Amino acid sequence: MLMSGDNQISMKDLVSYIAEALVDETTRIDINEIQGNQTNIIELKVAKEDIGKVIGRQGRTADAIRTILNCAAAKLSKRYILQIIDE
Repeated sequence: MLMSGDNQISMKDLVSYIAEALVDETTRIDINEIQGNQTNIIELKVAKEDIGKVIGRQGRTADAIRTILNCAAAKLSKRYILQIIDE
């Protein structure tokens, strides 16, 4: 899924794909990518009702998303941090 031929999926798209599978209100997903010199930050905002689905019990779901993101980023020799924004 990460690469198919010359097409390369972005980390932002990867997080979006995972978030859409987890939440009920997919229209309220907001993802922002902040590019840094060595590390990129992906900010994920979801509806207040869906925040628990993204974080999971004791943060296990959030940790799993971060693990997938880190594995995909390692293949591209980059570093990403996922921040789940709770408003």
